Amino acid sequence: MPITEVEGRTLRLSHLDRVLWPATGTTKAELLHYYATVADALLPHVRGRQVSFVRTPDGVEGQRFFQKRPPAGTPDWVTTAETVRNSGEIMDQVQVNDLATLIWAGNLACVEIHTHQWKAASPQSADRLVLDLDPGPGRTVVDCCRVALLLRDRLAEDGIVVWAKTSGSKGLHLLAALRGATPAAAGDYARRIARELEARHPDTVISRMTRADRADRVFIDWSQNSARKTTAAPYTVRARQTPTVSAPLSWREVASARRPAQLEFTLADVPDRVRRGGDLMAGLLDPAAASPLPG
Repeated sequence: MPITEVEGRTLRLSHLDRVLWPATGTTKAELLHYYATVADALLPHVRGRQVSFVRTPDGVEGQRFFQKRPPAGTPDWVTTAETVRNSGEIMDQVQVNDLATLIWAGNLACVEIHTHQWKAASPQSADRLVLDLDPGPGRTVVDCCRVALLLRDRLAEDGIVVWAKTSGSKGLHLLAALRGATPAAAGDYARRIARELEARHPDTVISRMTRADRADRVFIDWSQNSARKTTAAPYTVRARQTPTVSAPLSWREVASARRPAQLEFTLADVPDRVRRGGDLMAGLLDPAAASPLPG
């Protein structure tokens, strides 16, 4: 079992040659290399937030599960924080605050990283607004791009700046930095904007949860702002057939997309994107970008 030191922490890495994505032959070693390579861009987006993991110890075609509690054997140097569940139960969750924790989690085949829209120190304060655009049957991520541009312009009317990323699955995520908001207020605002867009574009947009009504429309999921929900973090790999990444996009890429393949990025593609263009969501982290919700 290889032993390595990361930021002064000793890690025992296991089964590095295990194939996690059979369709592409991608191994755990490649997953760890990816996370180490993009850590400087990824970590600021997750630091200080409790995370949930999607784990696939036998690969993405085997058993998978959502890990909220710290895994068995979590080292004492891994930062955790308490979360109150819907039942009122208090449980600990991991924070991925540093490279050592990121590599430790990847070694456990924690493929996906999901975060709340608030930081552990301020669970009643939503510092992120998220709109999850999901294409219904007959629609693709290209249709999500058209809706994303509409949302960008509508939110700008309220002084809110948004950034876009692929979900790493079928759609897009739009994120904005907030100040002085609660998760409930953020959810109410997101729902109002989604319904407004549905009223303006009923043939292409839907804000209702009913799956049967989503054919040929893009669903704007405003519910991701709930204090209990989490969203795939920027730069997380996804446990899909191929190792796609939730990759930040420029608005030029959103506006010019014509084929879904243009917006599909894997862990082999993203490091070079970061080297060439930096973190396309860096502005989201600037305190000056945080906006209050309209009164």
